[in-house]
Amino acid sequence: MKLTEEQNLKLEKYMEGILSWNEKVNLTNITDPAEFRIKHNADSLMCVDFPEFQSAKNVIDVGTGGGFPGIPLAVYAPDKNFTLLDSLNKRLKIIDELAGSLDISNITLVHGRAEDIAKTKEHREKYDLCVSRAVSNLATLSEYCLPFIKVGGYLLAYKGPGAEQEAEDAAKALKILGGRLVGIRETTMEEYGLDHRILVIEKVRNTPKTYPRKAGTPLKEPLGKA
Repeated sequence: MKLTEEQNLKLEKYMEGILSWNEKVNLTNITDPAEFRIKHNADSLMCVDFPEFQSAKNVIDVGTGGGFPGIPLAVYAPDKNFTLLDSLNKRLKIIDELAGSLDISNITLVHGRAEDIAKTKEHREKYDLCVSRAVSNLATLSEYCLPFIKVGGYLLAYKGPGAEQEAEDAAKALKILGGRLVGIRETTMEEYGLDHRILVIEKVRNTPKTYPRKAGTPLKEPLGKA
């Protein structure tokens, strides 16, 4: 993974903007610039060598927060279209302002809860790839994300050391939602001390229309749990 000087400058300026706004609006708990570069920028880019990312044209970032991983990925891959979804409009307005000032033009911002937006004709099963760094367990995250993905597309879920157990616990949910675990890829950036497991889930069947369930339910009652 190599960034051009211009791309690095955009990510630096975006970081500066986020940290400035963070004094008024909670966008990140990471306020040290050196840590930000690692845990937001470098971390977000850990999937760029994956064939699933490289072949995708339309990508959705579910639960983007302060714009991660969506913004670094959009800067890295200006030929792809990125939709950044978040339930807090205040965050999206800040992202919009910063992205506009930095000429990051390959993004679309969508305000709403995943459970609601995934039901709309405009977004349901329209994406080649979904990326998410959201902290929800995989069963919940899959219910948020898989309805957005076309059959033949993929979900890349950024996870930590417990990825294998999460995948096992979510097996029933994936089957219900039309997903299939392709594998768990260990990705490292030794220069940054980053070590991740990214769950690669293929969309093999259409998600039944009853999913996602109404807002709040996937979190309170994950699929497959007794």
